[in-house]
Amino acid sequence: MSTPEDDPVRRERGLLAGALAGAGPDAPTRCGGWDARDLAAHLVVREGRPDAAPGILLSPLAFYTERVRRRTARAVPFERLVERFREGPPKFSPYAVPGVDKIANGVEFFVHHEDIRRAGPDWEPRDLSGELEELLWRRIKIARFVLRKVHVEVTLVRPDGRSARVSGGGRARGRSGPGGGSGPVRVHGPVGELVLWALGRTDVAKVRLTGPTDSVKTLTETGWSL
Repeated sequence: MSTPEDDPVRRERGLLAGALAGAGPDAPTRCGGWDARDLAAHLVVREGRPDAAPGILLSPLAFYTERVRRRTARAVPFERLVERFREGPPKFSPYAVPGVDKIANGVEFFVHHEDIRRAGPDWEPRDLSGELEELLWRRIKIARFVLRKVHVEVTLVRPDGRSARVSGGGRARGRSGPGGGSGPVRVHGPVGELVLWALGRTDVAKVRLTGPTDSVKTLTETGWSL
């Protein structure tokens, strides 16, 4: 059986729970205007309320998910929210199925851990383990969903040269002018920074963009998040 020390997802769960507890319920985060209480409630609802989870990704159902999250944030003390999250998903949760934790939670926990860290002063990027970096890179295709409305071709490039194209430019591919660009953009950075950038934390992700000026401008003026 793996331990938190050799399982990067379990380790990130513990680090995220510790960051929430250390920050306190009213601490700001980099996640959509939420404070730490909002984020803790989101994590608990995501794993513990399968009826509300679809609204996290499906906008027509988002109103119900948000209502459940707000009720949870009001009804459950912050310390208990953190402990529920630290304990892991309940037995009836889809996230309790063997293997689902690694597939579904690595990116989620890493990004939200950084949402707390990077909302405070004097933060620096962490040195990530090789296991966590590879797990994040294997899940980088989620960026294709997040960037689906971006009208510029985007490729993410790791320091070792490995790359992943995460946006083909949509209907505007090959079109110059408003809403498009004259060529692809390459986003360079460590794996963790690329994940944060792709999931909308563009203001705190340590990356470098290269490509045609108009394409870079179009990309940087486009908003997205998850």
